Amino acid sequence: MINRLTGALDFQTEALVLRSERQRLIASNIANADTPGYVARDFNFSQALREATSAGNAGTLGGPVTADLLAEGGDSARISPSLRYATPSQTNLDRNTVDMDRERAAFADNALKYESTLRFITASVRTLQDAMKSPNQA
Repeated sequence: MINRLTGALDFQTEALVLRSERQRLIASNIANADTPGYVARDFNFSQALREATSAGNAGTLGGPVTADLLAEGGDSARISPSLRYATPSQTNLDRNTVDMDRERAAFADNALKYESTLRFITASVRTLQDAMKSPNQA
């Protein structure tokens, strides 16, 4: 019975974990905008979410996504998004590939989607709580 209740939230939970990791990556890119030779990193969110919620990984809240996505050679049973390098839109003398306009837009977009995922989870929990109330508690 509990699996049915949490099953509805598993997808949104995985999305929330991936959104927070993406936000951390984008913030790291912004923080290193002036670091010579720094290469901006990101991952394909939809592909990572598809992998995280595949049939073999379902059932554990936040299970397949590790807290340290950047760790090399981690547990092979867990799936973590494959990080990509950003292609520079303009060459720099210091070989830094951080495009601040792109990073700011990605940060704002991801923050908005993170907030909407939180609101969806909150609404789902409220709906479940209302469904579990007895008619006398209304």
